[in-house]
Amino acid sequence: MLAFAPLHAVTSAAASVVTWLADTLAPLTGGAATAAAIVLFTVGVRLLISPLTLAQVRGERRRAALAPEVRDLQRRYADDPGRLQSELFALYRRAGASPVAGCVPALLQAPFFLVMYRLFATGDGHPHLLDEKLAGVPLGWHLGDGLTGPVVAVFGVLLAALLVLAWWSARRARRAAAATGTIAGAPTEGPGAAVLGWLVPLLPFTTVLVGLVVPLAAVLYLVTTTAWTALEQAVLRRPQPEGIDAR
Repeated sequence: MLAFAPLHAVTSAAASVVTWLADTLAPLTGGAATAAAIVLFTVGVRLLISPLTLAQVRGERRRAALAPEVRDLQRRYADDPGRLQSELFALYRRAGASPVAGCVPALLQAPFFLVMYRLFATGDGHPHLLDEKLAGVPLGWHLGDGLTGPVVAVFGVLLAALLVLAWWSARRARRAAAATGTIAGAPTEGPGAAVLGWLVPLLPFTTVLVGLVVPLAAVLYLVTTTAWTALEQAVLRRPQPEGIDAR
């Protein structure tokens, strides 16, 4: 338990912020104050880590700028996977880019998501937080807890939102792979490309599966953070006009 003491302390601090937000929003949102606080807190954290997101996008753009050369190498060394890999790494090295550009900023964001998930999925730092309600449904309830009309309605709306967002993200992932000639940093042709091409577009749908087994507070967090990610993709990852420096 001592090993998790720092995480518990940070989660407790986050819970205090959510509670303060709920108290502030109560006159406007009434019984949905805690749910509104979860949404607002999630948006605030995403804004806080937006510089990391920008760094991730810049790395992806550097890689995308090399897409024509990547496709040329894929055609040239289609029958020699080993040579293809070495030529690709040499290309990225000369350009000062990386085939996994953007992964480090993404990893640096992970602790923030861990704290939020721990708070909203387990109530760590403020157990009574999950006793609050949204449309009459306790935030600590799972989908299978009392399949009444309100439970099905609230979970149904949120899970449907997750499904739409997952579909949009998967569609974008396929388009990005076609545009850059890479899938998760790997060439679209070569060893493992077929598996990656099938797997990567399916990853966004894992949020729907998670939403089926976590409490309502965590589902609300998932919808908010996934919607924010979709907004970032639409704004930050939109096609760049010709002549714009990828850096």
